[in-house]
Amino acid sequence: MVPEPTTHLNILITGASSGLGAALAAAYAASGVHLALLGRNEARLATVADLCRAQGAEVTTACLDVRQTEALAAWIRDLDQRHPLDLVIANAGIASTIADPHAGESWEAVRQVFDTNVLGALATVHPALAGMRARGRGQIALMSSLGAHIGMAISPAYNASKAAIKVYGEGLRGWLAPQGIGVTVICPGFVASAMSDAYPGPRPFLVPARRAAAIIKQGLAQNRPRIAFPLPLALGVWLLSILPLSLSLYLQRILGFAGPRPATENHTDEP
Repeated sequence: MVPEPTTHLNILITGASSGLGAALAAAYAASGVHLALLGRNEARLATVADLCRAQGAEVTTACLDVRQTEALAAWIRDLDQRHPLDLVIANAGIASTIADPHAGESWEAVRQVFDTNVLGALATVHPALAGMRARGRGQIALMSSLGAHIGMAISPAYNASKAAIKVYGEGLRGWLAPQGIGVTVICPGFVASAMSDAYPGPRPFLVPARRAAAIIKQGLAQNRPRIAFPLPLALGVWLLSILPLSLSLYLQRILGFAGPRPATENHTDEP
């Protein structure tokens, strides 16, 4: 059985210095809880940590890029020895959009997206699993996206990276459930953050970060296989995913998700 939220005492959250990661840290901060918060922006991370401590939580921080996979794994293994992890939320991620259809995405942008969103997430989860499996309990949350369901002309690398996380998490759940470990794939739509602010297309049904964190916390407490929100956008994306590809891409163009933009950039909640 996955621990109830009252027994989520030791929690690791990556990408915690801003956006949804910071909101998740605040949502879980409470007396008796130890939060391990990882991010790239030291000043913002310190601010989030102070807010969590003011809510009664004990906080450990590390200023690390999840692409530093060996250093990340070593830090997590050491953390798990001192504070056996009950919940790991692999949240850190970046986005990339195609601004100029003639230029496309640079190889550097594609590589950064996959190194961060895929390898960084796996490097967060993998070192935590040994301790969880030995203890026969724990919970893993992987941050995917509603965009994982379709290939979007405006963000092919980002959507592909989130699709990889979705499939990985679903397989991981099947493997680990008999061992007492829950795995949840989180598929949000647009969440108010620096990352979504930089998105050049429309952002329908934008969800405030605090509301998104509350939805995720509730879903994790229920050990749901997948947390997808907001519902109208989730249904719309699902419909696009089952349509013939030519029709799906045509509708994306009509809806504004494939038009030419002035530049191609990577965006992150942790500049």
